[in-house]
Amino acid sequence: MRFSAVPAMFLACLVLAGCTSSSTLDTIVPQQPSRETTSSVVPTSPVPSANVGVAVAQAAPPQEVLAWAGTVPEPEAFRPQAKTAATPMPLERPVAVITPATPAVLTTPGTRTQIYSHRFRDAKPINFGRASPRKMAVHGVDVSRWQGEIDWPKLRTQGANFAYIKATDGGDHLDPMFKKNWRKAKEAGLKRGAYHFFYWCRTAGEQADWFIRNVPREAGALPPVIDVEYNGESSCKRRLSRARVLEKMQVFMDKLEAHYGQRPIIYTAPDFYQDNLTGELLDYPFWLRSVAAHPSKRYPGRKWIFWQYSGSGLSHGVEGKIDLNVFHGNENEWQNWLARRAS
Repeated sequence: MRFSAVPAMFLACLVLAGCTSSSTLDTIVPQQPSRETTSSVVPTSPVPSANVGVAVAQAAPPQEVLAWAGTVPEPEAFRPQAKTAATPMPLERPVAVITPATPAVLTTPGTRTQIYSHRFRDAKPINFGRASPRKMAVHGVDVSRWQGEIDWPKLRTQGANFAYIKATDGGDHLDPMFKKNWRKAKEAGLKRGAYHFFYWCRTAGEQADWFIRNVPREAGALPPVIDVEYNGESSCKRRLSRARVLEKMQVFMDKLEAHYGQRPIIYTAPDFYQDNLTGELLDYPFWLRSVAAHPSKRYPGRKWIFWQYSGSGLSHGVEGKIDLNVFHGNENEWQNWLARRAS
């Protein structure tokens, strides 16, 4: 009877050993492959196509309506990329394209556009010294729902020769003023493009699909813009590694370039740029926010095509403040750059 207890004790030890080893399963489960795929990366598992319909909007986390938030370099910083070949044209024109009510003021693709000198004021003016953006020839604005109803013809005569219009953020938010602003800006004769506020907790592919679904592809439109920056008000608190940031951006930009036939422009701010974009994406045009100094001081060595020099602009045609921007070049360079967008 004394020896009969040994097998029982042996079995008990085996049970205890099994329980102890099961606690290490979490450490040996392999990580799931990235859902993002670029044109230069072959996925290790099938990537589901993005669903940008109602189901995605219901499943997604709440998304906020987001606002945008020394020697002067020679104005030859931007060299356009070749347009993607054999880009298929849509079977139907998107619903956002509406026949202008006043076609007489429209400019046709390939023609020279009238340049208006800037008459903007600034609620918080900055002395940029010799590098003042006011010395540059072609000024413009960027807008979103926060500017409310805009008198676009008046805004243009105040010096808005181009406008970037907020279209989308994340994978399910459309700026409620986008379609109206898109139509009215064209009717007033402005060159305009659309921008997307990138959301780091959504896949890049579904964000690109959402932008494409809502922004028309039109000859003469300015290149699409991806707005990448930190946003402390977002419910998405993730801070990705530089490698993941670049991966997600590349997926988004590849899809937009294939669809619109133009290389997207990257808008960013100094802190995000320093953490993620210094020395990266040298073949892409940049739009740089720098409201207290010339971009050459905030982004040393970076070539740029647009400079956002104020977030406190004032202008007839808009109630409240508006972002002010300038093109990196003279009038002829602006006209030539536009001509390459016309086809």
